[in-house]
Amino acid sequence: MTAPALPSPIDAFVAAVNRGDAETALAFFGRDGVVDDWGTRYVGAAAIAQWSAREFVGAKGRLTPTRVGRDGERIVVDAGWASSFYSGDSRFVFTVDGQRIREMRIVGH
Repeated sequence: MTAPALPSPIDAFVAAVNRGDAETALAFFGRDGVVDDWGTRYVGAAAIAQWSAREFVGAKGRLTPTRVGRDGERIVVDAGWASSFYSGDSRFVFTVDGQRIREMRIVGH
């Protein structure tokens, strides 16, 4: 099965995560980005970096998109997630502003 095409900047973000490049992946959020991981919010670069080191890129995470869609201004990516912290199907809902990710919500699907 062919992976669905991801829009920019989500394509570059996923590529950085999958190669373990935390610096590049985290740069997409900027100073005021937000991650909502199943209801727990991390706001700002420092909080997101700590979360990522523990649960995302630092946990050797790999995201395998299976479906991509849009919900208004949001990009919705259903994906398999595998890491040393958690593995399972998840939905990643991105709000982007140009080449920045303003928010990434991770929820069940």
